Formats: sequence, structure tokens, C-alpha cells
Amino acid sequence: MDALLTSFGCFGPVALFALIWALSCLKVINEYERAVVFTLGKVNNTPKGPGLVFIWRPFQKAVLVSLRTTVLEVPSQDIITRDNVSLKVSAVVYSRVLDPKQAIIGVENYYYATSQIAQTTLRSILGEVSLDELLADREKLSMRLREIIDRSTEPWGVEVNSVELKSVDLPEQIQRAMGKQAEAEREKRAKIIAAEGELMASQQLLEAADKISQNPTAIQMRYLQTLTEIAVEKNSTIVFPLPMELMKAFEKFTGK
Repeated sequence: MDALLTSFGCFGPVALFALIWALSCLKVINEYERAVVFTLGKVNNTPKGPGLVFIWRPFQKAVLVSLRTTVLEVPSQDIITRDNVSLKVSAVVYSRVLDPKQAIIGVENYYYATSQIAQTTLRSILGEVSLDELLADREKLSMRLREIIDRSTEPWGVEVNSVELKSVDLPEQIQRAMGKQAEAEREKRAKIIAAEGELMASQQLLEAADKISQNPTAIQMRYLQTLTEIAVEKNSTIVFPLPMELMKAFEKFTGK
């Protein structure tokens, strides 16, 4: 009995150490994560997870990689457009990891590398377009940026889902010039609409004159209608239209 207790006392600390070591080797991997395992410095072919995985410490090392879509905010970049306009443009990049193994061994920090690629691509692509193209074709430029950035990050196992231009900060002088241009454009449209209205009114007046001239009674009715409108306004002066037939009679009399 004493020998049994002595042997248990010797192996007890060893068993406790083994239990603690086994528990430390257990690792819980979430559904949105994968563990890239290195065994004596060599990477395993298949990442582990999700669930409970066993890591043989200290011979194995696990690096967790998130598979969720990350939002990368590109800070404002100083852009000089093709027509020599200086402005600041910021963007947002949505990306996610498709190959955890390549994201770890292909680049030192895939998140930082994607950020730098997005900044340099934003400056180079927007420098090739004019200000009008930048303001009018944002969607087309966003698709072009996404294709170029995604092509650059593909060797790292990172997929770029979309790129959105967040804001375009124009200089105050450019804003004033654009405001004057918009005001001049509105005045131009107003003058065109007024001219079209005058043209339509003249055509309607011409048609009305043609119809009234076909019947002399219609002219008299128009005279009476004009007198009625003047009387309604309570004017002290009443203009009485002189019939044109009377003027023709005077012309014939004076001619004779």
C-alpha cells in the first residue's frame, strides 16, 4: 500500500502536467475562421477548422485567419486629374480572404498590403480621367478600380468584392466655377423655354386671327369682349375700338 502511494505521488505531477499540456493544445476555431498550422516551420496543406482542433505544442503553431468581409477605408488621396484639377478623393474597399494559406505565406500582412494597393491604384486611375468624368462616371470608375485591385491581390488569396468612391472634395474655386456654370445652364434653358413659348403663342395667335378674319361678326364680338374685360377692372378710362370698315370709308371719301 505504501509502495502504491509512493508511485502515485511520483507520477501525480507528471499526469497533472500532461493534462495541462493537453488542454493547452486544444483550440476552438469559430465558423468564420480558419487556422493555418505550421509544423516545425512547414505549413500544412489544409487549414483546420471550424470546431475543436488539436495543436501539438510546441511543435505546431496555428495562425487564425478571418474569412469575413472586411471594410477597408482608404484615406483621402491628393489627386490631380487629367485636366489639372487638384482635389481629394477617399474610397471604401470591401474584401475577404478566399485562401487562408496563401494569405499568410504569400504576403507579410495582407490587410496592410491591400490598403497600400488600393491607395496607389486610386491615385493612378483617377489621375487619368477628367473632373467631369470623375463626377459623372463614378460607378464605371469604381468597377475599374475593383478589377485592378482584385487582380493585384489575387496572388495573396484575397478577393476584392467592391470599391466605392466615398467622397470627392473639390477646391472652393472649382465649386464657385461649377455653380456659375450651373446657373448659366439654367438661364440658357429658361431662355429657350421662353422662346419656345413665344413661338407657340405666335402660332396660336396667327391661327386665331385667320379664323376671326373669316367672319366680320367675330371681330365685333371680340371688341365687345374686350370692353367687358376693361369694365370689370373698374378703370376710369375706356378705350373704344374704332371699326376698320369706318376707316376704309373715310379713305374712299378722302380719295375722291
